[in-house]
Amino acid sequence: MNKIEAIKSERDGLSVRDMIAHYAEAGWESIPEDDIQRLKWYGLFLRNPTPGHFMLRVRLPGGRTTSAQLEALGNLALQYGNGVIDVTTRQQVQLRHLTIEHVPTVFAKLEEAGLTSLQTGMDSVRNIMTCPVAGLNPNELLEGTDIVRALNEEILGNPAYTNLPRKCNIAVTGCPDNCLHTETQDIALVPAYHDLGHDKCYGYNVLVGGKLGSGGYRIAGSLDIFVNPAQAFEVCRALLHIYRDHGPRENRTQARLAFLVEAWGEKRLRHEVEIRIGRTLLAAGVDARGAAERDHIGIFRQKQRGMNYIGLKLLVGRVKAAELLNIAALAARYGTGEVRLSPAQALIIPHVSDRLVGELAEEPLVKQFAYNPSALYKGLVSCVGSDYCNLAVIETKSRAVETARVLERKLGDSLKPITLHWSGCPAGCGNHLVADIGLLGKKAKVDGKVIDAVDVFVGGRSGPDPKIATKIMEDVPCDRLPAVLETLMPYHTREKMHRVRGRAVPKATGQAPASGNGTMGRTPQPLPV
Repeated sequence: MNKIEAIKSERDGLSVRDMIAHYAEAGWESIPEDDIQRLKWYGLFLRNPTPGHFMLRVRLPGGRTTSAQLEALGNLALQYGNGVIDVTTRQQVQLRHLTIEHVPTVFAKLEEAGLTSLQTGMDSVRNIMTCPVAGLNPNELLEGTDIVRALNEEILGNPAYTNLPRKCNIAVTGCPDNCLHTETQDIALVPAYHDLGHDKCYGYNVLVGGKLGSGGYRIAGSLDIFVNPAQAFEVCRALLHIYRDHGPRENRTQARLAFLVEAWGEKRLRHEVEIRIGRTLLAAGVDARGAAERDHIGIFRQKQRGMNYIGLKLLVGRVKAAELLNIAALAARYGTGEVRLSPAQALIIPHVSDRLVGELAEEPLVKQFAYNPSALYKGLVSCVGSDYCNLAVIETKSRAVETARVLERKLGDSLKPITLHWSGCPAGCGNHLVADIGLLGKKAKVDGKVIDAVDVFVGGRSGPDPKIATKIMEDVPCDRLPAVLETLMPYHTREKMHRVRGRAVPKATGQAPASGNGTMGRTPQPLPV
């Protein structure tokens, strides 16, 4: 039995809540190692780079939040943290530099705001993702929000899901635009249809066994199951119970759902799902996704008449608490107070009327974070890096920004749309293996000295035609990286690396076509009204 399995066999991870008040009085050094691990079930991570200080990860199902909740998070970061907030590639936020003495107060304030950090770490179902513009996108085939909500209510605080073999990532989307990396998920529901001749029956195809860490990118495969929205919850629940009861537990590096899928095969897993739910399921339908990947950064028409949403890029996902408070105020002033978080490390303000969208686009903060960033900045994503993460071996965020600035000066407008993702370790939190260009941080010995370096990958992709990235360079020193990328990026595009035929996306019955496009280029473009 490995160390974590031994800890779980003694007490459930959620049991540590009863000890937090005691540790808040006794100090962080009084916390035994087993409870340091258990605190992760509550999203509290003691970080070696900052002794005595915790990172707190807050759960935001589907990336949905409100201006009031963002205001609460910003104030917590200012009062009890270091004033820095990170938006992750799982549509969550992370607060930095909290001390255990303040955790009871922080938890109370989160609860007042309708927020929780519950089960955002360790062997549970992590934040469940969906399209960040679910319910807004005119091209949407299905809206997965209700499924996300039902799964979240089933899982949170439920001991039936707090002792999985490892973490489990789930994504549910009815968006045809491939805005989530669904092929990297343990369980994913993607839009599909069955052609009935006179009409199309829309639902979801079920994918299983995707991952980025624990040995690299494994592309999620089809379980050959089609579910309608009413069936989706019970199929996901059955898969979770099967993984809990039969998933491998001996070696934590080989305990993800992917390894059970490889051991059993999709056919047996499908049969077990049918046994659990007590009926035969339809075979997979036609994948209804298009070939393009869109990040919803820009100004776009909503399906609601006269309404628009604006997606603002947060460079490498890091934002100051004071800036977050100002964004929350903009969402309340120009919209309804709702805010969405994108896996592309962007904030989306929906429900902006035609009358106000031009005024919002001129706000200084909107210009700062940019709804129309350059091609390079738009596709720039980074994990947390070694300044706050135990696992990362190099600092990523500041290096990513500095490298991008150098490339902007040298290449400028010659760059075509491209994604450049940084991960500080093989866990792959920066999604480097599904990017046009992915960078994996490492230590390398050059001229007898150990330095920060990266391996360079190209051509990774998720979506209906997924590809595993190809490593083309190793041990590139970080201080030489801008020069290396300067010679690579002008000649590399996704279309050149993997040519994809256009895929026609069928229109769902009753769905209106899109009436506007996202802005492109460096200067704001007029929005058609």
